[in-house]
Amino acid sequence: MEFTVINHGISIGDIKIGAVASSAVFLIGDAQEITPSSIFDTPPESLIIGPMVPLSPE
Repeated sequence: MEFTVINHGISIGDIKIGAVASSAVFLIGDAQEITPSSIFDTPPESLIIGPMVPLSPE
């Protein structure tokens, strides 16, 4: 795959973000490298481990 990018000047006025999905990247400008990361922010006491619910056969 061949991909050509021609960069020109960029001017950003205002940015408003209403929500962030569970998998999101917000990028303005150039990025030589993007490294994915993960953060788990749910407290351990909210994790419920119980019996598995069987799926209905198709």
